[in-house]
Order: sequence, then structure tokens, then C-alpha cells
Amino acid sequence: MSTFSSMHSPSYSHSFICSSSINEKKNQRFVFSSFPRFSVPANAKVFLQCQANSHQNAVLMQDGAVATKVSPVEKETPIEKLKSELLSVTSSNEWDEKASFDINENESTVSITVVGASGDLAKKKIFPALFALYYEGCLPKHFTVYGYARSKMTDAELRNMVSKTLTCRIDKRENCGEKMEEFLKRCFYHSGQYDSEENFAQLDKKLKEHEGGKVSNRLFYLSIPPNIFIDAVKCASSSASSGNGWTRVIVEKPFGRDSDSSAALTKALKQYLTEDQIFRIDHYLGKELVENLSVLRFSNLIFEPLWSRQYIRNVQLIFSEDFGTEGRGGYFDHYGIIRDIMQNHLLQILALFAMETPVSLDAEDIRNEKVKVLRSMRPLRLEDVVIGQYKSHSKGGVTYPAYTDDKTVPKDSLTPTFAAAALFIDNARWDGVPFLMKAGKALHNKRAEIRVQFRHVPGNLYNRNFGTDLDQATNELVIRVQPDEAIYLKINNKVPGLGMRLDRSNLNLHYAARYSKEIPDAYERLLLDAIEGERRLFIRSDELDAAWSLFTPVLAELEEKKIMPEYYPYGSRGPVGAHYLAARYNVRWGDLGLDQST
Repeated sequence: MSTFSSMHSPSYSHSFICSSSINEKKNQRFVFSSFPRFSVPANAKVFLQCQANSHQNAVLMQDGAVATKVSPVEKETPIEKLKSELLSVTSSNEWDEKASFDINENESTVSITVVGASGDLAKKKIFPALFALYYEGCLPKHFTVYGYARSKMTDAELRNMVSKTLTCRIDKRENCGEKMEEFLKRCFYHSGQYDSEENFAQLDKKLKEHEGGKVSNRLFYLSIPPNIFIDAVKCASSSASSGNGWTRVIVEKPFGRDSDSSAALTKALKQYLTEDQIFRIDHYLGKELVENLSVLRFSNLIFEPLWSRQYIRNVQLIFSEDFGTEGRGGYFDHYGIIRDIMQNHLLQILALFAMETPVSLDAEDIRNEKVKVLRSMRPLRLEDVVIGQYKSHSKGGVTYPAYTDDKTVPKDSLTPTFAAAALFIDNARWDGVPFLMKAGKALHNKRAEIRVQFRHVPGNLYNRNFGTDLDQATNELVIRVQPDEAIYLKINNKVPGLGMRLDRSNLNLHYAARYSKEIPDAYERLLLDAIEGERRLFIRSDELDAAWSLFTPVLAELEEKKIMPEYYPYGSRGPVGAHYLAARYNVRWGDLGLDQST
């Protein structure tokens, strides 16, 4: 079985601690950071000498390291000794400058290959994100970007295509054009088939020319349909993986259509990759407000005590788009809104929201807690799901098409373009709290947000001021993921004046008003994390299995029984059935009112 060769060589910080009586300062630390694990050539010597006494020593702070020898040098003052010791680390005559390694990162390079470079995702998201990272100085000193696709194209044609989508939005600096030219000079193209080992071998030869004998780290971004994932991975595995550095592969959703197809895809990928090499990307996890979820909860004392069934009445995760499936009806009809949005984007946000406090911010600790949440959830029942499909609608003299008016969609398609669902987490923290999801296309607005509705105040002295509708007095925390990012808390307060009239106001953190810096695109954060080996925002295989186990039964039942979707007009608020579903659990959708901050 062929697998990607990968020297898992993350950067380490090696610390040598030396005690010294100079100026009574003890335990001085010298840190040599960010160099990979390497084999030391016979003619290269690295050593650190410290005076031998009962307190003075040299310790290499890394498991498996060999302790250094303590070599006293006679007839030297302490200052002279310390100076010679420091020089011996960096200026030994026996250090070979042409050694096969370097403690600096100058001797390694990162090659980023976008597989499917001629597609819309690559043009609109991946290349612009890479340029933004370069613009901000976040990419390594030595890097190369290669586009790989079946289309015939020269390097110049790729650069011309890419240049049309690059923008210098970040801080609008004056050297934008210069930076763009420098970035494009590092972009190259290789045409080949996704299932051709020979074509990938040719790519490997070109990559090696650019790598110039340095330690080669390679990142492959699979911006291709899932039915050719395995072919591409197999060919890259045997013909284009790194021989002396790491190799990582970013895989775009969808990760299958159900539990069985997802498991088969994972099994096939693991024939050629280890789990640590697979980066399953869900771009919603890279959005600023989603990443801020754990910060908001775990670093603010006022929220964590409230984050449970004792104070929270319901949680709503809402995703809406004000356009239909224009341009991707054929793809969408094969998956539908539940697979496209709910099973991944919204469920991942739910897991982050509801998880217990992780042991640390380490990727595995966070992902372990997310898996616990998913495994505690009840599988969806058909009665807890409402599906809809948008129909043609005329407004303001403009006629908007129905979903089935798309030429790539079958006229009798029952694929939902809208879905609402009620989910439950059966654990001590969330028992009985409904988590309501709603996702749809061709709705009245575009937004993605999390709404946390708190319980009514018991024995509220001011109930009579709100009348019979106690929901008007409910505190609500809103985290708006997009657009116009914001976090606001709805509170009740008295209107100034002699009477006792109450009003609802928002304590509002509006990102555009508070922070002048533009928020990075989600793909920028995720690409940078993949290059740095940070897996916290990527999906692990057991997470994927747990997520599919929740939705697979109801998806199978919807398709087997050919459940008719409820039709709703293009540009409306969606099917009426979604409101009945929420009402069954004594919930009112929070996005139906007009917020002051919208």
C-alpha cells in the first residue's frame, strides 16, 4: 500500500537553561525556536558549555534529546566563559554552512498545489486568500503556488486569470500593485488528468525545481468534485508527495451523502493518507464570529454560569440566502439544503456552542469535546423536520424563477431548498433545551446567526408592563456571523420620563464600528492553519461519523417516502410549517422581529 511520505516535523522550541552567578541572575534561558527535527551530519557540532558546580547545568527541553556534557574551562572569568559559551553555539568553526539543515526556517519551503485551479472556488476564494496571506506577511519566506487542472493553460494565462480576482482590500495600502506582481511571480500552472500518476510525476519534477533542494513541505487543496478525490489523492501519493517534509491534503465538502458513503470515502482516503494529513475543511468554522464563540463563553465570567438548561430556554441557528441555486442547480439537487448546510455548517457551530470546557486549546482537546456533544444528541425524527422548496414569485415587476425552472434541475424534483429542524442534546447541561436549526435559499434576506433566548424572569415584578406576551421581556444574545458581524444582548430598561414605560434595548458590539481592521476571509484563516499544522478548525473522522449518524436516518426516510416539500414564494420568510415546528416547543423564531441593530 502506498502512502504519502511525511516527516512529521513540527517546529519546536529548544531551551537550554544555564545557571550563572553573574549579577545573581540564575536559570537564564536561551531559546532556539522553530527548527525541524533533523539528522546531524558528522562534521557538524552543536554544543553548549556551562560551568560545573552544584547548581549549574544545561538541559535540553525536548523529550528524547541527549543531555549535553558539562565542560569546565579553567582560568576564565565568568563573563568571558558565558561569552565563549554563547559564541560556541552559533559560531563554531566546525559548523558546516552547507549542512542539510538549518535552525532557521530559510532551508524549508512550502509548495501549495490547488487541484482544480480552473474552478470557481479556486478563482474566487483560494487564490485570493493565498494572496491576502502573502500581503499580510503570513506565508513562509520560501513558497510556491501551483495550479493543477485538466484545462490547457500556460503560467501566464493562470496569472492573468488569478489577477482578475485579487484585491488589495486589507488596509488599502499603497504597495498593493507591487505585492500583487510579486505574488503572481510565484504562481505556476501544470495541466494534467486527476487520475494520471504520470501527470503528477511531472508536477513533482516541477515542484522540486522550485524547492531547490530545501526541505519540501507540500499542501494539496482538492478543489474538485468528491467523486474524483480518491483518484487525485492516489496519484499525488505515489508521484508527488514530499520526500523529506510534511504532506497535507485539504478536502472540501461534501464528505459523502450519508453515513455509508462518508465512511467509504474516509476509508479510501486512509489508504493513502494518515488522519493527521487529512484536513476536512468547513469554511464556516473559519469565520471570525464562530471562532469568537469559545472566547466569548470561556473568557467572560458573566456567560459561562448562564450556559445551561437552567437559564437558556432555546438556541436557534439560522442560515438564509436571498438568492436561489443559480449556476449550481445540478450539484445542489444531488444533495439538498440539509446536506449542504445543516449537517455540516450549522451542526459544527452547534457543537462548538454546546461543548464542555476543553482541557486546553489544543486541537484534539477541542475536537474531543465536540464529538461528545454530537454523540449525546438524539437522531433526528421526521416529525421534527420541515422541508420546503421555493416557487416562482413576482415582486416589483420582476419575476423570480422557481427552483425547478433551473434547466439543470428535474421538473419533478423534491429536493428541499429550505429545512427547519429541532434537535436535542441528552446530557446534564442541555437536557430538554431545543436547538432549532433553519436554513434556506431564496429567502427575504441573507444572514447567518446564533440566537440564544434566555428563560423568563421568575416572578417578574414588571410582567404587567409587558402584557400577556412574556416573550417581549426575554433576554436574547445574538451572535451574527454574517453579514455585518456583531454580538448584541437584548435587555429590558426603563424609558426616560415620569411614567413607568419599559423598552427593549441592545448592548451592541458592532465589529465594523469597534474595529477598523477588515475581518479576514474564512479561507485565509483555514489555509494558514493548514500550513502551520493547526487542526482545531478542521473536522476529524469521528466527528464526521457522529454528525452523519444524526441525519442519515431522517434523510433516508424523506427520500424513501418521497415527502413533498412545502412551497414558499421566492423572497419570502419560508414555509409556514417552520413556525408550527417552533411553536410546538414554545419557541418563536428570533429573526422575525426587527432588531435595532440590523
